[in-house]
Amino acid sequence: MLDELELLKKDWQKREADLPKLSYEQIYPMTKKKSSSIVKWIFYISIIEFVFWAGINIVFSGPETMQELKDMHIYKVVMALNIINYAIILYFIYKFYINYKKISFTDSSKNLMRTILKVKRTVTQYVWFNLIIFTTYLIINMYGALLYGSEGQKIVEAASKDGDSITFWAMVIGISVVFIAAILFLIWLFYKLLYGILLKRLRKNYNDLKRLEV
Repeated sequence: MLDELELLKKDWQKREADLPKLSYEQIYPMTKKKSSSIVKWIFYISIIEFVFWAGINIVFSGPETMQELKDMHIYKVVMALNIINYAIILYFIYKFYINYKKISFTDSSKNLMRTILKVKRTVTQYVWFNLIIFTTYLIINMYGALLYGSEGQKIVEAASKDGDSITFWAMVIGISVVFIAAILFLIWLFYKLLYGILLKRLRKNYNDLKRLEV
């Protein structure tokens, strides 16, 4: 039995020796090309996402919506937040473009590894920014709807008449936290699926380059 295992082991080693071994000059260009393609897709997706949300915002920015925001006393805050949101997203799109160019023109595996890490960090920051901005939008809209919306005011007045304001606000805060957490989880899951696959492939390229450096 041991002799058979030894023979099999020698046979595998012989086969491995016969397999063609790729050199640094062969592996690096392929890894660079794949990484460049991945970052290009991240750049394209961020543009599509920007156009999509901007389009949604334009569609729902009719006179009635604007008046509703004014009635809830959150019009100026929402407009300012929109400007900040678009400005920062455009900044991230610019960063994705710069990283794509860096990968396209990099001339060494170390520089390529460094750029891959920057891309990963930029995508992480981008996702966190979107989660924070969505949270801010939700809190502002819930605040306006509850304190200044017609239905919200009725609920607050009814709770005040019952003399149980503390329980009411505790319930409001609790429900709001659960609702916001559920929405954020769905958004996080969306980004995880959208960018997670690309980042996973990019991580594999990074590990391949790391092995070349050893």
